[in-house]
Amino acid sequence: MQVIESLVQGAPEIRALRRDLHAHPELRFEERRTADLVVRTLAGWGIEVHRGLAGTGVVGVIRAGSSRRSIGLRADMDALPIQETNGFAHRSQFDGRMHACGHDGHMAMLLAGARHLASTRTFDGAVVLIFQPAEEGGAGAERMMREGLFDRFPCDAVFALHNWPGLGCGQFAVAPGPMMASTNELDILVSGRGGHAAMPHLTVDPVLIAVQIVQALQGIVTRARNPIDSAVLSVTMIHAGDAVNVIPDTARVRGTVRTFNDRVTDLFEQRIRTIAQLTAQAHGAEATVRFQRTYPPTVNHAEQAEFAARVADAIVGPDLVVRNADPTLGAEDFSFMLQARPGAYLFIGNGEGAHRDAGHGAGPCTLHNASYDFNDELIPIGGTFWVKLAEQFLGPR
Repeated sequence: MQVIESLVQGAPEIRALRRDLHAHPELRFEERRTADLVVRTLAGWGIEVHRGLAGTGVVGVIRAGSSRRSIGLRADMDALPIQETNGFAHRSQFDGRMHACGHDGHMAMLLAGARHLASTRTFDGAVVLIFQPAEEGGAGAERMMREGLFDRFPCDAVFALHNWPGLGCGQFAVAPGPMMASTNELDILVSGRGGHAAMPHLTVDPVLIAVQIVQALQGIVTRARNPIDSAVLSVTMIHAGDAVNVIPDTARVRGTVRTFNDRVTDLFEQRIRTIAQLTAQAHGAEATVRFQRTYPPTVNHAEQAEFAARVADAIVGPDLVVRNADPTLGAEDFSFMLQARPGAYLFIGNGEGAHRDAGHGAGPCTLHNASYDFNDELIPIGGTFWVKLAEQFLGPR
């Protein structure tokens, strides 16, 4: 493994910083302490720093040489509303929130690479360090772009790195094309006519109608969708009624749809509306459908994905770089950046959880789990990846 020696030597300092971030998690658009720490750290290394995009976003710029070329490197900053069950020293100090997705580690890896790039500046161009708020459901990437990210800090390409539990420590995985799915929310309100449960013939029962709608929705997956196109439709909530002897006036059905391309999303939206409205109409009720597209699919550009894979090859060896990795039906708002600029999104293996300190929770070390913790062994590996990616993309001075 060809890891930059200065990053190995500096890993304890960055690890301490990462654990401080883990102990002080902040939810989407509330990352004020986190942003302050990032700003102080970058400025202490002589890096140009800008604040204010998407409220708590931070952008650092490292310039060298005379080229106008630039590369964007992105790390997310927000935590999740999860009660941490770990008991080690750097566990969350706040009830109901924790870094359960490794964003603390993503920041640490980018900071490790930034320190080396700032101290050497052997490249020709600009490295744009994007510390983005609100990845977890807040579309912080889209807001940063809407507020001028790429107008103020042009990037010829953008890249992001996400830890991946279950993938061997230090392994990389990437693919051209889809890496993560779109996420879309469905919300169906069935309006009937309530009444006494002992006299159902005098009512229009929205519960019965909602159940029929839910059953029919699965037919989109099994019969309307081309089997080659991956997709998930999960109904996760059915809310209706307050008393066992009363048929309510309304019933609400909510859930999520995940796909890898907009054509399939269009199909699901149209069929959901048709099924809900006509099923309700057949029973003398009405159905109002809200279909909200939150994150588009995360689709890598082939050239940049292969470039990133070659950089990883040189660091960990080709045997530890998975090309054509299977995509996941999870979602990621880096997708917005990949719609605006060429680039790639990669996974770096977080291992199986053996790295966790004594006192970790009983649950598995998986993403969005209360027993999760980032693997600090990745800091010099991920930092080296960022350094080599930037240096090779921009070329020498």
